[in-house]
Amino acid sequence: MTQHTAIGVDVGGTFTDVALSVDDRLVTAKVPTTDDQSVGVLEGIAKACEQAGIDPSNLDEFAHAMTVSVNALLERGGAKTALVTTAGFRDVLEIGRQDRPDLYDLDAEKPNPLVPRRRRFELEERTTADGVEQPVDPEAVRALAETLRAEAVEAVAVSLLHAYADPENEQVVAEVLREELDVPVSASHEVLAEFREYERTSTTAVDAYVRPAIDSYVGRLVEEARASGIPAPQIMQANGGIADPETVREHAVTTTLSGPAAGVVGAAATVDDTDVEGLVTFDMGGTSSDVSLVRDGEAERTTDSEIAGVPIRTPMVDVNTVGAGGGSIAWVDAGGALRVGPQSSGAQPGPACYGRGGTEATVTDANVVLGYIGPETALGGEMTLDVEAAHDALERLAEKAGLEDALEAAQGVYRVANATMTRTIRSVTVERGHDPREFALVAFGGAGPMHATALAEALDVDRVVIPRPGGVLSAFGLLAADESYDAVRTVGVELENEARRASDSRTGSEMTRETADRDRLEGVYDDLVSDVLADTSDSDAAVVSRAADCRYAGQSFELTVPVDESFDADAVARRFHEAHDQAYGYTMEEGIEVVNLRATATVEGAEPVVRHDGDGDAVLGSREAHFPDVGTRETTVYDRDRLESGTTISGPAVLEQAESTTVVPPAWVGDVLADGTLVLSREEVRDR
Repeated sequence: MTQHTAIGVDVGGTFTDVALSVDDRLVTAKVPTTDDQSVGVLEGIAKACEQAGIDPSNLDEFAHAMTVSVNALLERGGAKTALVTTAGFRDVLEIGRQDRPDLYDLDAEKPNPLVPRRRRFELEERTTADGVEQPVDPEAVRALAETLRAEAVEAVAVSLLHAYADPENEQVVAEVLREELDVPVSASHEVLAEFREYERTSTTAVDAYVRPAIDSYVGRLVEEARASGIPAPQIMQANGGIADPETVREHAVTTTLSGPAAGVVGAAATVDDTDVEGLVTFDMGGTSSDVSLVRDGEAERTTDSEIAGVPIRTPMVDVNTVGAGGGSIAWVDAGGALRVGPQSSGAQPGPACYGRGGTEATVTDANVVLGYIGPETALGGEMTLDVEAAHDALERLAEKAGLEDALEAAQGVYRVANATMTRTIRSVTVERGHDPREFALVAFGGAGPMHATALAEALDVDRVVIPRPGGVLSAFGLLAADESYDAVRTVGVELENEARRASDSRTGSEMTRETADRDRLEGVYDDLVSDVLADTSDSDAAVVSRAADCRYAGQSFELTVPVDESFDADAVARRFHEAHDQAYGYTMEEGIEVVNLRATATVEGAEPVVRHDGDGDAVLGSREAHFPDVGTRETTVYDRDRLESGTTISGPAVLEQAESTTVVPPAWVGDVLADGTLVLSREEVRDR
């Protein structure tokens, strides 16, 4: 029988994770992330294929998530970019929303714009929300092209006033610049056909800024894969869906946060959420921790994100990131308080325990001193640890912080890191009207399962789920991802629903306003659906969903609600009221505005089937480990992959895998499910 093989590779800050599905068998691997990410990707593929006993040329599918675009933003290492805009609006990136990053911080500074003022250029043209009033002069654009060529720009962003409403002038500018220049040109009506000049311009600038790096990296990876006989990679987008490499090379902004998105998709694919309100996903890697929500089996999405202080309005999985990962450096601030992150030791030299020259104490070093990671543990399946170096680093930190010894410093680092991550989980649950006690916490990443129960106790969550491929769940999520494409357009009309008509009748209102004409809205939806279907690999297999961004009249923010196949104003109004009540705890009698229309086309992927074969001989030994509020306990160490389905593990225990380590503290119990998933619960809850 012919085997079906699919591989997912996710590049993280410290490790590159690999998940290989061979029929119902899952093989996982980790390799250190390399400066040229494609090198580590191919090394990871080779390692996983060798473990599985197959040749890389026999792979049927290859899906990939990377950090190229987000690294370019965080490190300000993107292309030398120019911005072309309407006369009088060159400073929109600088002005922004005229708000402050921290209202009460007198020294707070906004991040510098991606495009400095000297490379922001103006054109005489004028478009209003009703259409073009002053056409752009193509000769003026050609003259500008000469200036851009002299500036040796590497990418150009074009964002003209009101191009979302009528893109005619912007189309002319983009076409001429593409003819005259040999650099990528990003046009706002192609990147984000939405109102709000600042966000639209910012998103277009991001697309241009990261596009050369994405184009170069993806192009190189495609060539290297072809040379190795490997299929061209499908690239994970920030919206949680994969796309072909040519599409993402032309829409680079869609690749931001692709790795974290893959992890959330993996959690949704492996964990059953039918008997809880939803899932809180907690991905703790080497550099940062990512938190998100899954409800009704679907990852929560947003169109209002910010990376490194730069707004990005493309649809993406709603992931909150905090700089607290295994490699996050612990330090003492000017007031003598212990802090953790956001600075990271990275992969080179890494934490002190890696033995690669790192000397500063990190969260991983604290876990070594606490006994959660033992001297015999091989991180990534092959990296041995220098336990003495970890103790020395924590001793030095203890001296700076005025603590007694390395153990007390490790306890402090563990506690501070957990507090940071707990606040992040509260921000996506409590602060959005969700009770975390009604959710299950899904922990993954190399370090997530070591901290999961501590976070659950702080949040009063009863259940923690650790998927079997938890150490490489983002890579596994790539195997389960659907193909997905999005389109949006601003319409800006008031919803004429039954409740509004009744209100106007009671008040005698004759207010003049543009109301939502069903035929017009359906025409816009037809265009959006046509656009997204054209991007899919199989339009006949695609499922299209429609949505609308709505708000009460006078509000400056929107909520997205689903729209049926036929636009029903009363249904949209009802869903918006319900969404507003869920998010903010109240509804209003104001009119409802339909601001944007959205369409998404999805081609469903095949979820991998994972077989778990534990032989039952799983005890590796024991070691002392320290637990908060309990103290030091002799702790049994298990090889998690060898635990049989149906096994119950009582804490304290440590479950080791090549890619991650799970800590089961005293008063917690773990059950191994048929697919190898570990479900942890508190004894007091279990015994009820």
